[in-house]
Amino acid sequence: MDPVAALEEIAFLLERDRASAFKSKAFRRAAEAVRGLDADEIAARVRDGRLKRTAGIGDSTFTVIAQAVDGAVPDRLADLRTAAGLSPTGVVEGLRAELRGDLHSHTDWSDGTTSLEVMARAAAALGLEYLAITDHSPSLRVANGLSAERLAEQLQLLADVQARVRDIRLLAGIEVDILLDGSLDQTPEMFDRLDVVVASVHSKLRMERAEMTERMLRAIADPYMNVLGHCTGRLVEGSRGTRPQSTFDAEAVFAACAEHDVAVEINSRPERQDPPDELIQVALEAGCLFSIDSDSHAPGHLTFLELGAARAAANGVPAERIITTWPADRLIEWAAAGR
Repeated sequence: MDPVAALEEIAFLLERDRASAFKSKAFRRAAEAVRGLDADEIAARVRDGRLKRTAGIGDSTFTVIAQAVDGAVPDRLADLRTAAGLSPTGVVEGLRAELRGDLHSHTDWSDGTTSLEVMARAAAALGLEYLAITDHSPSLRVANGLSAERLAEQLQLLADVQARVRDIRLLAGIEVDILLDGSLDQTPEMFDRLDVVVASVHSKLRMERAEMTERMLRAIADPYMNVLGHCTGRLVEGSRGTRPQSTFDAEAVFAACAEHDVAVEINSRPERQDPPDELIQVALEAGCLFSIDSDSHAPGHLTFLELGAARAAANGVPAERIITTWPADRLIEWAAAGR
């Protein structure tokens, strides 16, 4: 097994389990210490003891590297995979194996924890073909949302990172706020430069049912909107506590999504599990498309896709109606079609 991939996946899984940042960073430091060395050189340094004396390599990370060099799945990695409900050998099965990409991820440009390049390399290491970078829009100040000027700067960085990271396609995107009047929180000029637009309600989640319905319907009718993010805003577990779901006319909202070719996100974060199962069924009956997304704020969160895929499968969502199973070119063409 590739030692760098093993170290990075351990860091991902530690982040997914909300371990202290210190633990995941130790494995990332070790990955950087051996990145660029070919397999024979790493093996030689393991055998003669030089690797143990390398800055950034500790006892735990050395053991992982040594076991990977021997061709085995390191014990630490197998244990973490098992604890996460994944195959200890790393075999991806079922609907998760059909997912090609992820349309909802955050970086340290807004409220994510790591750089755009780290997120890109993490997604590539997990076998994704494409990743949309969708940091927040300006009205979400608590999440350091991007003004049009900052978004333009990020798009230049995206192009620079893409030139260095060739084994995944990076899509220009945004998670834009659905404002109180249903408008989308970014300029048309910037929307025209993006590959995909995820739109979500983040404020006034307890609006009256009729008002929330109208707010969402106006947003869904906007030709720039591609994906309705975490539609109820609920929280069912986690450090932020719980939060009840927003109330809206689900039949009307999902009928509008089907009419305007807006995909309904199945948000994979364990604290969200949004939409609830009963609303997935309403969206299915309405004829909606779906997008299984991680809503990742750290590299390890990308593995949440497994949870979203499991919920979609349990609810009978067919793969052909999940846009993140599509090739990138088809997805981009679909996203631009209504503009």
